[in-house]
Amino acid sequence: MFSWVLLSGTLGALIFVVGCAEQKAAPASKPVVPVTVAEAAVKDVPIQLAAIGTVEAYSTVSMKSQVSGVLLRVHFKEGQEVRKGDLLFTIDPRPFESELRKAEANLARDLAFQKQAEANLARDTAQAENARVETRRYERLINAGVVAREQYEQIRANGEAMEASLRADKAAIENAQEAIRADKAAIENARIELDYCTIRSPIGGRTGSLILHEGNLVKDKDTIALVVINQITPIFVNFSVPEQNLPEIKKHMAGGKLKVQAVAPGQETNRPEGEVTFVDNAVDSSTGTIRLKGTFENKDKSLWPGQFVNVVLNLAYQKNAVVVPSQAVQTGQAGQYVFVVAADATAESRPVVAGRTFGADTVIEKGLQPGEKVVTDGQLRLVSGAKVQVKNAREAGNDTRS
Repeated sequence: MFSWVLLSGTLGALIFVVGCAEQKAAPASKPVVPVTVAEAAVKDVPIQLAAIGTVEAYSTVSMKSQVSGVLLRVHFKEGQEVRKGDLLFTIDPRPFESELRKAEANLARDLAFQKQAEANLARDTAQAENARVETRRYERLINAGVVAREQYEQIRANGEAMEASLRADKAAIENAQEAIRADKAAIENARIELDYCTIRSPIGGRTGSLILHEGNLVKDKDTIALVVINQITPIFVNFSVPEQNLPEIKKHMAGGKLKVQAVAPGQETNRPEGEVTFVDNAVDSSTGTIRLKGTFENKDKSLWPGQFVNVVLNLAYQKNAVVVPSQAVQTGQAGQYVFVVAADATAESRPVVAGRTFGADTVIEKGLQPGEKVVTDGQLRLVSGAKVQVKNAREAGNDTRS
């Protein structure tokens, strides 16, 4: 009886040990990794250069007075938009109006002098002609011995006096004409200075801080500007690129205008677009860069003078490039790679050659075909051959990136 119980226990122990051994020998099943995928798409990708730029006013005018006087009135508010020709300042015009009236009076006086001199010339011309006739008659009479030489000499002296009067009258007319020309110049100058009493905007733009206020004395040719006006529509953006990019820029500019974007920090959704309108005529030897300038319409006034912006210069387009979301590209010891999801829902690690990035996408120069699905999230848990579960299966099937 005792031996039977012992045998039964031994058999049970053996069965337990064999069962444990079989469980350990069974292969462990690989876990399914949830991932997010996207399709490799075909796009025309722009070839771009990036730089830091500064915004510059299209035109800047420092308004200064050209005459001295009391600032009578300011016709705008600081920071106001003004149009070309708008009245900005009025300087007390009374001293200049007085100068104009004085110059006009001088002209009237000298015109009267000219008329008097012309009248004298006409009178003396008639008298001189009569004196010439008398002189010739007395010459005949003295030759005939009819009159005394004293009478002849007196007649001849009168004729010479009339000739001198003629010359004096002509000189008086010339002097009056010179005075009239000077008076007209003085009138013109007085009118110009009177016009300078009203200062108008030569451009359309935005006014800055007002330096002098009403009641202050302004001086002509003063170094201090009354106000500075910046034209900001359109507007310039200055930026520099390395000199090694100059041949490529010149090549693409030969085919037409180059587009450029300016993005202000914190305003990435607003990307104003302009055209490159200036390339400097020399490379800056101290920095090894070439300066360019883009012109932007700036209708929404999102660009402001003195502002720093991120500049993107579009040179050309790479046609039919294979692109994937940038987060799909991983870097390992052997280089860059992506995980490609096969039709049997397994992941394959595939080496690729990545090119330039554009926005959220990266160009794949080699290693992928359009339409292949790549993992964009969940790569940390993946190895080649691992089973995957696509979390965005619906979106992946309807991927419409272009």
